[in-house]
Amino acid sequence: MEVKYIQQIAIDLNLPVKQVGNVEQLHAEGATIPFISRYRKEATGNMDEVQVGQVIDKIRYYDELEKRKETVLKTIEAAGKLTPELKKRIEDGISATELEDIYLPYKPKRKTKASVAIEKGLEPLADLLFAQGAVIPEEVAASYLNDQVNDTAAALQGARDIIAERVAESEQARTLVRSMFADSAGVSARVLTSKKEEADAQKYRDYFDFKEPLSKCPSHRILAIRRGEKEGFLIMDISIEKDSAIGGLKKEIITASGPAADQVALAIEDAYVRLLKPAIETEFRMNSKTSADEEAIHVFAENLRQLLLASPLGHKRVLAIDPGFRTGCKVVCLDESGVFLKYETIFPHAPQNDWQGAAEALKRLVRQYDIEAIGYGNGTASKETEKLVRGIDFGKPVSVFMVNESGASIYSASEVAREEFPDEDVTVRGAISIGRRLLDPLSELVKIDAKSIGVGQYQHDVNQNRLKDSLDQVVQSCVNYVGVDVNTASKHLLMYVSGLTATTAKNIVEYRTKNGAFKSRAELLKVSMLGPKAYEQCAGFLRIPNAINPLDNSAVHPESYAVVETMAGNLHCSVQELISKPELRKTIKARDFVTETAGQYTIEDILKELEKPGRDPREGIEEFRFAEGLAAIGDLKPGMKVPGIVTNITNFGAFVDVGVKQDGLVHVSHLANKFVSDPNTVVKLNQKVMVTVLEVDEARKRISLSMKDENSGEGRTRTSGARQQQPKASAAKNSFQSSLDALRKKFAD
Repeated sequence: MEVKYIQQIAIDLNLPVKQVGNVEQLHAEGATIPFISRYRKEATGNMDEVQVGQVIDKIRYYDELEKRKETVLKTIEAAGKLTPELKKRIEDGISATELEDIYLPYKPKRKTKASVAIEKGLEPLADLLFAQGAVIPEEVAASYLNDQVNDTAAALQGARDIIAERVAESEQARTLVRSMFADSAGVSARVLTSKKEEADAQKYRDYFDFKEPLSKCPSHRILAIRRGEKEGFLIMDISIEKDSAIGGLKKEIITASGPAADQVALAIEDAYVRLLKPAIETEFRMNSKTSADEEAIHVFAENLRQLLLASPLGHKRVLAIDPGFRTGCKVVCLDESGVFLKYETIFPHAPQNDWQGAAEALKRLVRQYDIEAIGYGNGTASKETEKLVRGIDFGKPVSVFMVNESGASIYSASEVAREEFPDEDVTVRGAISIGRRLLDPLSELVKIDAKSIGVGQYQHDVNQNRLKDSLDQVVQSCVNYVGVDVNTASKHLLMYVSGLTATTAKNIVEYRTKNGAFKSRAELLKVSMLGPKAYEQCAGFLRIPNAINPLDNSAVHPESYAVVETMAGNLHCSVQELISKPELRKTIKARDFVTETAGQYTIEDILKELEKPGRDPREGIEEFRFAEGLAAIGDLKPGMKVPGIVTNITNFGAFVDVGVKQDGLVHVSHLANKFVSDPNTVVKLNQKVMVTVLEVDEARKRISLSMKDENSGEGRTRTSGARQQQPKASAAKNSFQSSLDALRKKFAD
């Protein structure tokens, strides 16, 4: 990549040029984001994954710009219009917008009013008028009459068409209008009169007569308006004050007064209304859509990250229940590694109501398979199933957990599920997925298309390729952050490990099946198609428990084993002793082991890893219970304080499950006692919180909640450890409710 691009990336991201160049080189060599951020900290100056990802995004942008420049240069040269000055301008540019402005006058185009006028021989007349000299337009126009131009009016119109196109294609004019849009553009929406009374249009009624400065319009409103327009209910417009725009153009272009200048003024008005305004509006529509997409994708990605890094139960024998009414509850038993052991169906709920038989069946299964924990899905009949399970005396402690089953039905009908359980139907597969999610959410959720997990905002409206790239990057980040046991991981999990592909992941599993468990990381080099480069990228993220070399079960990269062995040698101990004896590690000074290949950052990371090699960085799971006596939305009353679980996070607040089959909304203004600009700074997905019920609209199934602490001005929130309390009811303010209703209408998905 050219130095000018490296320098520009450094300026754009406020990073040192050398470090940006190092990232570009590593990326070009095939290094992944997790590998660069974890094992090349000296080269990057300790950039995190986000910064490395931003640099790589910019690299891709400039790579595409270079390809576009090649096309532009070839096209202009083929037309015989490429001058040395023009070529240099194009080659030196660093902006795609600037490049397209330069290219526009030379760009092949379909027939236009201006091209038709030129064919009629009116270009000299346009030149004469544009010079704004002391001429009488009608008189000079008479000289250009021919069999295609019948009168002076037609001649002047053709000349103005040519001038209008020149103005619209002028870099200066486009820059001026673009600047005006950036400063003062407003976005407006109105309803199509013929659709106003349709039922489906009502969800957009807040946009039937809407206007707001574009710079202040949040992403979710842009996406909502665009969706309403796509569905044929709304008309969207982005514009600036017409007279100001035309006045600004005239000020730049009109250099004299008189009849000729008046003709130019008319052409400028036409240029703005017919050509410039639509073109720049399209730009800003696209830019606002791109910005809205990025924000929505960021929300989705952050939620996905939190869901993937949810607390795992770990190696426990579990019983999983996929709740249901008429068709019963599907029950499966899994061993510590998630291996399917047993399936049966119980019918505790209506219409069968075999509560006793269901309880006896669960007690038998818990005893027979030595079950340590039970997980139940949070969908239909979830609350009733929880009541059943918690009411059973199993004769020993059995933890009970609610499991988010979003996307489980997608998995159960997928090719992945059919491959894993070809002899089981979708109901059994769904229950197995719930159980495995409890054991390890990350390992199970990677099998599902991330878009199907249901923790996004307007995910169907954003750029699907960009969404997929972003979510895939999040999955890869999470998998490598946690690390993967190479001897138990599925190929679906392995394929997200740095440096591995679907093919090499499959080959690892096949090698393992044929030769038994891997005994060392070095043995990975025997896997078909897994060469030295792939090994370099993946080795540090793969774990081998009980390996001969204890470092094989750590995040220490094999390239740094010699450093650890030197540390142990200097202390006259083994590597295992160095790991198990903190008093030995305390005597190590990182600076004593810094070399050209292992810098300060690397040595510090090694020492941290030796403290707890192979430790799962995720927090431990906590058992949670909803408030007793709450089963339906009608059981909630304003003023109640109840425990809940955060199920989704958006820009305008967080949705919380309080156990009544309808999530409530904590608006961003009620997340804390302090101002909150980003809900993710206050709450996390699956977080246990204590909320206050503000209002309940049973008819519309809407619950307004608050996480504010009335006894603190510091914005603290309470977690699920608090007991349920019912202080005096405090009625919510009408203004809040009305704004809340408006938000819900806008963001209805």
